[in-house]
Formats: sequence, structure tokens, C-alpha cells
Amino acid sequence: MSRKDSTTHAASLAGLSRAEQRAEARRAVRATFMGTTIEWYDFYLYAACAALIFGPQFFPSDSSTASQLGAFASFALGFIARPLGGILAGHFGDRVGRKKMLILSLTVMGIVSTFIGLLPSYEQIGVAAPVLLVVLRLVQGLAVGAEWGGAVTMAVEHAPANRKALYGAAPMMGLPAGLLLSSLVLIVLGALTGPAFIEWGWRIAFLFSVLLVVLSIWYRRRLTESPIFEASVANEPKALPLMEVLRGYKAPLGFTIIIAAVPPVLAYLVLTWALSYGTTSLGYDRNHLLWIGILCCVIQLIMMPYLATVVDRTNPRILAGVGAVLMSITAIMFFPLFETGNLLLAGMATVAAHASTTFAFAAIPPILTQAFPSRMRYTGVSMAYQFGSILGGGFAPMIATTLFAATGQTWPIGLYVVTASVLMLLSIAGLGLYYRAQSAAGRDTAAEERQEMVSVQ
Repeated sequence: MSRKDSTTHAASLAGLSRAEQRAEARRAVRATFMGTTIEWYDFYLYAACAALIFGPQFFPSDSSTASQLGAFASFALGFIARPLGGILAGHFGDRVGRKKMLILSLTVMGIVSTFIGLLPSYEQIGVAAPVLLVVLRLVQGLAVGAEWGGAVTMAVEHAPANRKALYGAAPMMGLPAGLLLSSLVLIVLGALTGPAFIEWGWRIAFLFSVLLVVLSIWYRRRLTESPIFEASVANEPKALPLMEVLRGYKAPLGFTIIIAAVPPVLAYLVLTWALSYGTTSLGYDRNHLLWIGILCCVIQLIMMPYLATVVDRTNPRILAGVGAVLMSITAIMFFPLFETGNLLLAGMATVAAHASTTFAFAAIPPILTQAFPSRMRYTGVSMAYQFGSILGGGFAPMIATTLFAATGQTWPIGLYVVTASVLMLLSIAGLGLYYRAQSAAGRDTAAEERQEMVSVQ
């Protein structure tokens, strides 16, 4: 089936005219952007609170380092749960539809945020406090794991053939939008509650997310199901999409896990670990660093759609490779500039480092969606991104804290980012070689669909 015939067939099965299909595609972009923004608002809110509040509130200790490690360990546990959330949602999303799983993921996140906002501290209920916080963080990880793969899949499968990367960037833009929103809310609450912010003011930020979740669920309920899912999956769903990914797509899964893992390493270091390090060790004001984080998000929101249009005209692996090189360079520059104590230099270093990750982030959705056919795409994309998040962002703050505690220096942290970026470059090259080998052997059954997923001119 040609690309034109495939698109027409999918549209006819979905019962939509071309005009209705375009309108639905735009609605899918808005719905996936709103949903991922809220999911990541909650996820980044936890990250910021782990850096600033949760240590003494839930993991008190005579050692500030041990207390901070406890908070970051609970942060990392959310990443460990994310692949399970992606696998579960991917299984049902590849069998019964993407829309239902995306609504469920938001509902779960809203419930968890409410409980975190109401959770008593260690001083109030003892060891039960950190235990319950860890449990809630694990459930939060399940919800985020269920969200991203489905949102990207839904946006890309609704998109016109020559706008796959641009539409796929919408849920990816939810990451900086969520971080921006969480930072703004923390700044406002800090100003309104003053010294009480550390005690109870931060809780309002989690309770506020419930209103956002309700709004996004209402909007998502108006979406139709993905037309590609209706055409290619609904009539013959795979009994176990997970097993098909593991049996037939081990190489692309391995490569895409590493590609997805590396950009969050630098992103979480400069916007989460550096938030703790900058306020406790270097004397920066908390709100100043949060405002720098907001500036990073605004710049990323501007860069992301433009870079996505570049991807729609070329090979996404090229842009990802450029991102890996830029991340290496900016990681080496970041720590010496950040440690000067000069807020302007620290801000410039943070913006440059975070902007470099945007090149890779813009290319990740098309790289992942191209790697897996539609009948298992939700599962494959979720596994690649969420396992990558564990290897990358989940452990980055803990690794940085451990390296700094062991050496008293930040250059090993920069070397850690450079090493990860080299692995990303090797994986990008490996994925390209895999595609060429499969094509030469006549085994690349997904080649036509991959060409349809992102129009390469």
C-alpha cells in the first residue's frame, strides 16, 4: 500500500473527511501537549521538592548528604516504575486503543498528586511518611510511564505525512512546559507563604494539579482514536506486543533506549541536581535558579517546533548526533561557569547546556516511532523511552551527588555526561547500520512504514 493509499484508507476507516482529519490532528496535538504538560508538571514538581524540601521533611538525618541522597533515591524510584507503566499501558494501548490509556494515566496522576500534597511529614507520623512517599512516587512513575509513549504515538499517528516530527514534538514540549509551570508555581507559593513554604506551602502545588488534570481529561475525552490504530491494529491486535518487541526488535530497542537515555542526564543535572548544589554549596538564591530554569524552558519551547520542522526535512538521527556533540561541549563548560558564583555566568551556562539537549529531544519522538511498527508501537516506544529514562535522568542526580561527595570536584560529573554522549553517538550509528543491514538482507518489513512515519526529503 502506498503512503497516499495508506493515509486515505486510515481516514476512511476512521469515518473522517480530510478536513475533519486535519482538525482532529490539531486537536490531538493540543490534547497530548496539555496532558504531558500536566504529567510532567507533577513529575518535575517532585524533582524540585526532592532537591529543596523532601530531605529534611521525609528523610531527616544527622548528615545533610545522607538526607539529600534519601530524597533523590525516592526521586529515582519513580523512574524505575516508569517502564512498567509504559509496558502495561502499551499492552492495552496496542490492543484496545491509545485514548483510554491516556485518560487513565492522567486520572492516576491526579490521585497521586492529591495524596502527596496531604501526606504528613516524618515528624508527624515517623517512618510511615517516607514509606508512603516512596509508594506514591512509584505510582506516579507508573502514570508518567503510561503517558509519554501513548501521547507521542497518538500525536504522530494523527499527523499528516510531512508533519510527523512536528506533531510528535507536541508531547515532548510538555516536558519544558511542565517544568516551567512547576517552577512558576513554586516561586509564587514561596512568595505568598514565605517561611511557611518549607513547612506546608509546597503542598498547595501538588493539590493545584488536580484542577489541571480534570481539565485535560475533559479535553482528551473529545478525541477520536488514532486512525492508524483503527486501520492497522484494531482488527487484529497482538496478544502480547511486549513479546513481539523482545523477539523481533531487540536491536532497535537497545539502540533507542540509549538514545533516549542521554539527553535527560544533562537536563536533570542542570535543572535538578544543580538546584540543590547551587543553593546549599554555592549560595545562589533558590528563586534565582528557578527563574533560570524557567528561561531554559521558554527557550526550549521556542526551539523545539523549529527543530522538529528540520527533522521533517531530513534524517532525525543527524539532529540527534548534533545534539550529542553539543551536550558534550556544554557539559564541559557548565560546571566551571556555574561555580564562579556569578549569577549571569551560571545562567548562561545553564541555558547553553539545556538548549543543547533540545536538539536531541526534538529528534527522539521520530527516532522511536520509526523503530517500531504500529501494531506494537505504543509498547516499543514506551519501553525505549522509559528504560532510557531510568539509565539517564533517574540516576543522574544520585550519581552526581555520589561523585561530588567522593571527589569534592565537579569535573567527574562533566566527564560522566561526555561518556554518555559518546555512547549515544555510537547507538545512533548502530541504529543506522541495523536498518541498512536489514534492508540489504530483505528483512526490513517496517521500512515502508518507517518512511511514512517521518517524511524524509
